[in-house]
Amino acid sequence: MSLRTVIHVSIIILVIAPVNGQASGFDDLARLTPGRTAAQNALWSENPLSARFNSSKRVVVAEIKGPAVITMIHFAMPAVLKLNRDLLLKMYWDGESKPSVDCPLVDFFCDPAGLREQVNTALVNKRRGFNAYFPMPFRKSAKIELVYDGPVEPGSKLWRIMPCYSYVMYRMVDRIDPDLGYFHAHWRQEGLLLGKRDYVALKAKGRGKFVGWNVTVRRPGRAGYPVDENEKFYIDGEKVPSIEFQGIEDSFGFSWGYPETENQFPLTGYFPFLKGALGYRFFINDAISFEKSLNVEIGFGENENPMFRREFSKPGSTLQLSSVVYWYQLEPHAPLDPMPPAAERAPAPEEPFWPEKEKLPAIEDLKERGVRLLMLCGRPNREIIYSEEGYSAAAKTGYTFAGWSLPVYHCRADDQELRIELTVPKKARGTVRLYVIDPDDFEGGRRQTVRVAGKSLGLVENFQEGRWLEQYITAKESGDGKILIVARNARPGSNAVISIIEWIERF
Repeated sequence: MSLRTVIHVSIIILVIAPVNGQASGFDDLARLTPGRTAAQNALWSENPLSARFNSSKRVVVAEIKGPAVITMIHFAMPAVLKLNRDLLLKMYWDGESKPSVDCPLVDFFCDPAGLREQVNTALVNKRRGFNAYFPMPFRKSAKIELVYDGPVEPGSKLWRIMPCYSYVMYRMVDRIDPDLGYFHAHWRQEGLLLGKRDYVALKAKGRGKFVGWNVTVRRPGRAGYPVDENEKFYIDGEKVPSIEFQGIEDSFGFSWGYPETENQFPLTGYFPFLKGALGYRFFINDAISFEKSLNVEIGFGENENPMFRREFSKPGSTLQLSSVVYWYQLEPHAPLDPMPPAAERAPAPEEPFWPEKEKLPAIEDLKERGVRLLMLCGRPNREIIYSEEGYSAAAKTGYTFAGWSLPVYHCRADDQELRIELTVPKKARGTVRLYVIDPDDFEGGRRQTVRVAGKSLGLVENFQEGRWLEQYITAKESGDGKILIVARNARPGSNAVISIIEWIERF
């Protein structure tokens, strides 16, 4: 038997859970076990109107009397092969009035916002259809429904854009063991300043166990996102989490950031999500049990570099996280957070600094201060914000960076020597002002020497909070209309940076 086959078999045995002590792995395929298997269909044209989206935005796709165990759930994609978060999946056990499962359908299947063509994990998958294999035992009854709260009204159009067919397979049993929990899943999404507080994925009360989740993280409108968040599991009222993974990519099975290409393994995986990332992990042999409560949070660790809390507390550094948590527990469960309206469930728009806005100085204020040239070094799209006739600037060396937080999120940088040349009227007199900032405390803090028109401004260091540097320029020094600014890196492995350059007609 090949190694690949051995791994495949072992995964299946891990995933299929026994019910009432009856094993369900490959070794037991020949065992004749009691309990009849059945299925319920919905959504297709062969089914009653009440089980389709022709007449309602809410459709019950399965209603089953217990005791029984749901073994598989399938939803076919609509003909357009697209779904988003407008459609919710809800599940109710034993006649409860509030759902135990409440998620956008697509996110439940590790397909956040429905952007994927394919998902391939041990417990959920997608390819022109969605399939789930979580065992879901119940004692009295089960109700599974889809709820659409988007703008399209019931009718033929809604039927065409919703899943066109579903079936729920289940096995009837004589009883459900008292220590078998009910399946739960819940989706959350939040934009927050993670340096100020942690993202809360779950607050469960009762006895149960956490068996998996999928998590997205992104900075709307900007490439890049931190991976230094810790995943914290507070069990039974702990003040200090007894399980805390150090680094979000490590908790989903990777390291040194997520890889450049997607990787879908049976129990762990990663793929790009917009300009951010999605990670998933299922805890099979290592499910996290709790007797009274479980809080699951994502945030920076207590001993993490304080730079992360500082930078991700600033306006414009909002991260948007979303998650689906899967767990089992005995009822009753704590009420799930209310599901926001469909429009609020969509991913935040790709707008830099969402929900904040970059504020540029008013031209009138610049003129009043005597500014003749303003360069925001490294700013995307446009660096020269204001220039009067005869004034300009051009980088001779270096590269741009725009990954910090507001208000100064940008710079020009060079690993060795950054050179920027100003053009001014010949024999102009004025002051060159440079703003340097080291918000990420790069390599333990940047160190650089700075020269303007051949004059040394000395060694510049400890400017994590930002610093203005000034140099007066005489008519002789600007005789040819060229002023060279040089910042030279003085710390190996770091770089030299300049974020703002002003020429001010000030004597």
